[in-house]
Amino acid sequence: MNQLEILDAEARRAPAPRLHAFPLPAEWGVTLHLLDESVHPTGSLKHRTARALFRHGLRTGRIRSGTTVVEATGGNAAVAEAYFARLLGLPFVAVMPRRSAPEKIERVRGHGGTCHLVHPPLAIYDEARRYAEDHGGVYMDYLANSAQAVSAVSAAEDDVGRVLLDRVTPEWVVVGAGSGATSTAVGREIRRRGLSTRLAIADPENSAYFPGWASGADDYATGMPSRIEGIGRPRMEPGFTPSLVDLVIPVPDAASVAAMRILRDVTGLRAGPSTGTALWAAFHLAAKMRREGHQGAIATLICDDGALYENTYGNDAWLAAKALDPSPHQAAYPRFLRTADLETPE
Repeated sequence: MNQLEILDAEARRAPAPRLHAFPLPAEWGVTLHLLDESVHPTGSLKHRTARALFRHGLRTGRIRSGTTVVEATGGNAAVAEAYFARLLGLPFVAVMPRRSAPEKIERVRGHGGTCHLVHPPLAIYDEARRYAEDHGGVYMDYLANSAQAVSAVSAAEDDVGRVLLDRVTPEWVVVGAGSGATSTAVGREIRRRGLSTRLAIADPENSAYFPGWASGADDYATGMPSRIEGIGRPRMEPGFTPSLVDLVIPVPDAASVAAMRILRDVTGLRAGPSTGTALWAAFHLAAKMRREGHQGAIATLICDDGALYENTYGNDAWLAAKALDPSPHQAAYPRFLRTADLETPE
């Protein structure tokens, strides 16, 4: 079995993500659905992206037998890439900030990867490129290359857009944007099918996507890091395709955390902060549809498992240290259900 066949076999073994319903008042005529991407072996949506990156790398010749694969992140992308590198018998190195949480380091190592720690944090990108050159490897650079790799997936190889739209045909799909790969995959699939479905991006504080999209500046940059892990960027990444996006909704970081907790309390589902960002934006769209008398479905994703964040976004002391207070947004939720108004009191 060659390496591409190994990837194909892994994809066939992958569990089918379940489509969960989030309850909204029946009289609204608006339904809300969440596709659970946390079911993958590495626990996140980045699993699909990593598979696409390795498949594309093999097909283009960037990755060969014995190639050292290098990535600049310590998040879910590094974990997923470590998993696929080990599956293919390739060395993997994650270049991470020196102050990365021990849990992140152990997740990468648990899938056979090596962690190369550097300081300052923004040096990880140049260091990953240098490390790959010095060791005859390949810098995967998922931020720059994910959208292209996902777009190269054939009709026989599912991506998240196809999987979601095979299950539901919504009025709106809401996703976050990190590399831009997910929004590009969903947006292109909407258009390939000729659907009237619209695509909304849920964007956290400090991210460049909302101001960049609103101003039409493809090179917009804030220079500030996002506090919501997995989404939001200080610059608009090359994989983000503004022309596929119908709306960008800015979401307060504290509201993202509140929506994580609301999801858990209402459905029992645990998800991370990027899911919370998208869910809060979905609430806004549901309220808008209710006020305008429109009916139909809204769909979003469970991007990863909330269990990964017990010591961070799930920890009140950690949130307080980050000046994040979700309680006003949680308190606004019952009023939202009564009035279709999601305004948060000052």
